[in-house]
Amino acid sequence: MKKVEPHKGAGHRQRLRDRFLSAGLDGFHDYEIIELLLTLGTPRKDCKDSAKAALARFKTLPAVLEASPKELGEVAGIGVKNLFGIKLIKAVADRYLEKKLISRDPINNSKELFDFLYHSIRDKTREFFKAIFLDSKNRVISTETLSEGTLTASSVYPREVVRAALNHHAAALIFAHNHPSGDPNPSTDDIAITRQLVFAGNVMGITVHEHIIIGDNRYFSFADQGYITQMSRQYDSLIRSAMPPHS
Repeated sequence: MKKVEPHKGAGHRQRLRDRFLSAGLDGFHDYEIIELLLTLGTPRKDCKDSAKAALARFKTLPAVLEASPKELGEVAGIGVKNLFGIKLIKAVADRYLEKKLISRDPINNSKELFDFLYHSIRDKTREFFKAIFLDSKNRVISTETLSEGTLTASSVYPREVVRAALNHHAAALIFAHNHPSGDPNPSTDDIAITRQLVFAGNVMGITVHEHIIIGDNRYFSFADQGYITQMSRQYDSLIRSAMPPHS
């Protein structure tokens, strides 16, 4: 029987695995993390050059994880089979962070909420608008992407948001979307849609707690900046002004 020779880089691969098992990812370069992920679907091939090529093309580790299978397949040395590890770890991380939110109070766990939102939509090249549905105790029931837009805008319709909230039997809502430009400051349209959503929620007895815009390593909170309270007061003022005077 012909002896099977170890592939080039086999010892290097084992050393990477041993390092990870003993100390986690401390001291790892980003390309080494990508290399480890590629090895999950490539048992007999040196993946270092492919990992470096992927990082060179997409610039950051998160961008590599967010890349589509088609985009990854265009990198030299990465094919349908060995991109499995990259897409698997991204999907597992999304599921893990979402499950951590379920039945938790995001008002008291804003760090976990931001971690989930930042991880899931920070590197999208188009705007994604998400809703987090809460029960009467402000525990997360579910999350849902309501809109996937263009490079600069997503379309969100309050009527559809309210319908989704009612389907989830939600008592409260948190909204989030990303700015692909990296600048989280709200646009005029962002402020307008937030006001519409706050008003629509109040009409149906559903509280809007927050709208977060995710940028590049930073975010803008409508609640922290006082917008949500101000919009709720505007709604109350409109309702009072529309009521007939007492006789």
